[in-house]
Amino acid sequence: MTEPVLVWLRQDLRLADQAAFVAAMAQGPVIPVYVLDDDTPRHRRMGGAARWWLHHSLASLDKALRDRGSRLVLRRGPAHEQLAALCRETGARRIHALAHAEPWWRNAERAVAKAAELVLHAGQYLIPPGTLRTGAGQPYRIYTPFWRAALQQLPPAPPIAAPSRLDSPAAWPASDSLDDLGLLPHAPDWAGGFRTTWTPGEDGAHDRLARFTGKAARYGERRNLPSVEGTSRLSPHLHFGEISVAAVWHATAGSGGSVDTFLGELGWRDYAANVLWQFPDYATANGRAAFDHLPWREAPADLRAWQRGRTGYPIVDAGMRELWATGWMHNRVRMIAASFLVKHLLIDWREGERWFWDTLVDADHAANAVNWQWTAGSGVDANMFVRIMAPLTQSPKFDAAGYIRRWVPELAQLSDADIHDPALRPRAYPAPIIGHVEARARALAAHAVIKA
Repeated sequence: MTEPVLVWLRQDLRLADQAAFVAAMAQGPVIPVYVLDDDTPRHRRMGGAARWWLHHSLASLDKALRDRGSRLVLRRGPAHEQLAALCRETGARRIHALAHAEPWWRNAERAVAKAAELVLHAGQYLIPPGTLRTGAGQPYRIYTPFWRAALQQLPPAPPIAAPSRLDSPAAWPASDSLDDLGLLPHAPDWAGGFRTTWTPGEDGAHDRLARFTGKAARYGERRNLPSVEGTSRLSPHLHFGEISVAAVWHATAGSGGSVDTFLGELGWRDYAANVLWQFPDYATANGRAAFDHLPWREAPADLRAWQRGRTGYPIVDAGMRELWATGWMHNRVRMIAASFLVKHLLIDWREGERWFWDTLVDADHAANAVNWQWTAGSGVDANMFVRIMAPLTQSPKFDAAGYIRRWVPELAQLSDADIHDPALRPRAYPAPIIGHVEARARALAAHAVIKA
């Protein structure tokens, strides 16, 4: 019998439009493998919310594989060691995988390639990171010219349908059980809101896309309104690769209206990966060296108040509570909450990046780092630090009253006029942790240190 071929899965947990499966199926029986790698040095351990999602996504993928006569093999440990062991156990000599942008996965790919023939395929992004170049031959650092150049190479190829059946090996290698991976929370079970909000897996991703397709034309006008469902909510599905970005593009691109704004968000995802490709330590190192000298505050109590949605600013607190309850936060509110931490509280953006990494189901290493550095002004392409969002202005501007009522029930009885900045606060709700004018003055004074 033809020797089997391994398909190494990571953040590409789908069967449709999956180039690694297409190539492997043409060469022999397929053994799909997922390795939970928490052990390789410098490998960033997945946050708690993402691990919850991963558990259910793996379960969904295994079911889809079994429906096609196959199954998912699970292993734990350094990826290169586990894949080398599987090659020895099965007689496989070739491994197919989609290329990834995270620095630890790039390191792992190099290590795996020393143990077997590793064939990498595109498919995580619209355009592979690092391939677009300026006229000077350098990767792009600024989003606008990056996206302008990307559009010259788009649209992507149409997505390929999932296979109806996969050939299996004569014998299956041993596999850990999904429960062995220990991905779900221990007591207390904090994931109740996750279960009522999300359906991880490829079917859930396509259902979510179908629900959004009819709204895509109004994305530009509705995406900033947290009280309505105007965003796609596809980010966790895209992060785990349960649906390809090409499939999302082709389902929405012809919608008309302001759909180009949504396509630009897909472009921002590609841009973030492109930045990470150039700067592998972007989640920990300022893109602009001057920010190494900004006098951030060490303020554990303030940080905790922000994390728990107890700042006294309703729009910020609503966002942080939505995050804790569901593992997700509305995109406009993410900007407001992030700006509040960095500029109102003058707390290092890396504290926020780490919190989002642990609590977001869509915690993408590249996008998380790029978005936080954009907000902080420290990134290679960033908002100016001196542009300080005023939460009490942003909240009524984007009609957040209904959103606040849902997530800050202490304020639910207040009128639309009063709920954004309640003068008479219920005893259960805290006073503002700092005044806006005071916070702005403090932030500008700190920024002046690095401008001197």
